[in-house]
Amino acid sequence: MKRPSFFHGVLVAAVLGFFASAVVAALTPFVGLSAVVRLVIPALGFAYLLYLFSRSEERVGRVATLSLWSALAAVAWWAAPPLPLYLLIHVGAVWLVRSLYFYSGVMPAMLDLGLSALSISATVWAITRSGSVFLATWCFFLVQALFVTIPPAIKRKRNAQRNTAAESENFEHARRQADQALRQLFTQ
Repeated sequence: MKRPSFFHGVLVAAVLGFFASAVVAALTPFVGLSAVVRLVIPALGFAYLLYLFSRSEERVGRVATLSLWSALAAVAWWAAPPLPLYLLIHVGAVWLVRSLYFYSGVMPAMLDLGLSALSISATVWAITRSGSVFLATWCFFLVQALFVTIPPAIKRKRNAQRNTAAESENFEHARRQADQALRQLFTQ
């Protein structure tokens, strides 16, 4: 598979936003908003992880990653932390999986972490301004779709190759001068 494009991310954001709003609208009268949100968040995370797996070239460790993510989601659901922490746990898990499967360095992973924080901010802004689950979910995954702009690796520019022969010659010259200065000190 090739690396996903921003357009794919926009489509995924729209599909997941529609799914989230439909499930919230359908189940809220029966079990309440808090319970539905605690079911929708891991469902969206799972769907997004499947999307990431389908777009990643890395094939190793998918079963282990999915198993660990499922265990984390189950423990978070069972522990029932406050909703903001619950959301952060799932966003952190998605960030970690994306960092493992799409980046080969610390800097790209940190940039992605910043992108995840920005997506949470966009979600909070959208839900407080509109009250729409679709718009909040779409904003979250729309900002997440920007991860394709982060390069897989950020390499430092190396200094131009030093002329080791010239450095060696300069060192030898300085050593000879130091030896000569020491001989003069001891012979006087």
